[in-house]
Amino acid sequence: MKKYLYNYISEIDNRINNNDLIKEKEIQNHLIKIEFFQHERLIHLLVTLFYAVIFLIFFGLCYIHYLFFPITLIVLLLLICYVIHYFHLENGVQYLYKQYDKMQQKSSKKQV
Repeated sequence: MKKYLYNYISEIDNRINNNDLIKEKEIQNHLIKIEFFQHERLIHLLVTLFYAVIFLIFFGLCYIHYLFFPITLIVLLLLICYVIHYFHLENGVQYLYKQYDKMQQKSSKKQV
């Protein structure tokens, strides 16, 4: 998903920087893509929170018995990976908002 998001961002940046005519249909398509990425972001937030809760549970179980420690480390590594992935997804979606504003400006300049 990260690769798809950044490929889409670079494609739109190229369109904006090349002074191409940006049509209203392309802006609407961009909004639809933003909605898809927002949905993806929500799902990954929920998964990240799930892993955080599981980590806290196993961390607490480590005090009961030391055999839970390896499982806790595995869950911690997965949590770190999900946090990094969510970070990239969040920043990418916020950048899409900025692109949308630029597309709106370019579209209104061309129409005047």
